[in-house]
Amino acid sequence: MERTTSFGGDSNIGVFARVFEDIAIVPPEAPEEFRALLAEALDVDLVVTTVQGSPIIGSLVAGNSRALVVSGLATEREIALLEEHRPVLLLEHTMNAAGNIILANDRFAAVHPDMPADLAEEVGDALGVPVFRLTLAGIKTVGMAGVATNRGVVVHPRSTTLEIERLEKLADLPVGTGSVNMGSGLVGTGLLGNSRGYIAGTQTSGFELGRVEDIFGFLE
Repeated sequence: MERTTSFGGDSNIGVFARVFEDIAIVPPEAPEEFRALLAEALDVDLVVTTVQGSPIIGSLVAGNSRALVVSGLATEREIALLEEHRPVLLLEHTMNAAGNIILANDRFAAVHPDMPADLAEEVGDALGVPVFRLTLAGIKTVGMAGVATNRGVVVHPRSTTLEIERLEKLADLPVGTGSVNMGSGLVGTGLLGNSRGYIAGTQTSGFELGRVEDIFGFLE
């Protein structure tokens, strides 16, 4: 099965979509080929919507199997559509690009280190997981510096030993460094995955795909 794709020629597929165990949220602009590959490779139902009128779903939505965290600028119609699949927590704070500032799966949530304590607690309560502040390679937008599934976590190649050890302890999953699209450490911009599969941007090399497969446990 094809393991790479683009979003209308753009390899930064993680900016435009957000994938969970059972659903993938994509914007109306998503090409049919992109939609079909996500549905087949990741075994998900597609939820088609904008968030705050924007197609950059990956930057504006985070969550897990229990709930979604979405920019507080989302419209009532967008929220109602998402609530058909999960409870929705709105980030009303100025720090509201949920997909950029939250890295989460069904075991943990790591958040931007400057997120207010009460907001971080609210995120953890909504997702039903422990929440902690973290950087990856010193980058505060952990939602784009890493990709977490229920099988493993791929993080920026310059993540420190301390960052990785802390994440391994809290996630209780394999954590490894990798890149996408010929060297981009912001793996969240070019990688989508869940426990059944993954898709990377078209510029991602065979070596990079191998690292993802190893960390997520798909190597045979």
